[in-house]
Amino acid sequence: MEFGDHVMIGAVGVDADGRKHVLAIREGATENAPVAKELLEDLVARGVEPNQKRLFVIDGSKALRAAINAVFGSQHPVQRCRTHKLRNVMDHLLKQEKAQVKSAMRAAWRMNANEGMRRLNKLAEWLERDYPAVAASLREGLKECFTINRLDIPPSLHRCLVTTNIIESPQSGVRRRTHRVCRWRDGNMVKRWVAAAFLATEKNFRKIMGHRDLWALDAILNGSKSATRREVA
Repeated sequence: MEFGDHVMIGAVGVDADGRKHVLAIREGATENAPVAKELLEDLVARGVEPNQKRLFVIDGSKALRAAINAVFGSQHPVQRCRTHKLRNVMDHLLKQEKAQVKSAMRAAWRMNANEGMRRLNKLAEWLERDYPAVAASLREGLKECFTINRLDIPPSLHRCLVTTNIIESPQSGVRRRTHRVCRWRDGNMVKRWVAAAFLATEKNFRKIMGHRDLWALDAILNGSKSATRREVA
């Protein structure tokens, strides 16, 4: 989120009952590797257990992806935001090509992981000649666009876990509560306002869609038949 010359990033977690919680904020961008790492290290320092297996849902930031491995470890599955992926691909296409490619991508995401990846690789081959940038964007991070398919997570949770809407909705609340500020004096002022706005927004959080099936996600991640009250971030 941008506030004048300042940029803030944040993390939101979902507990076993489906309730969202603001976990951390940091000044800096997700493309900034040290900042992304510091954000996650702050979570661990304040009690988020790094060995508890979690599903991370992120945008296309390579720095944030690397930070997850560095702080939590590579054993945690990561789902790439499909909305960001779709937007990146559409930005490089002519108007007449967008509808067909968008439909093909959405259809592939509904398939099992192997078949869906095969379809999108074929689509990338078809686009390669006229749109090499689109083909490259489509292939980048392709495997992680199918993480929830690969894990066989219940379909009721797909809509919520395939995008970063879980955090973008709270961010919208922050923007509504800060949009009248015309001058941001310094980073400390930004952090105070963002923290206060997040806390105010948090009071209106609703449970995520499909929350009744979060026990299945817990069982998949932890290899157990019964889910316990753990937090997924």
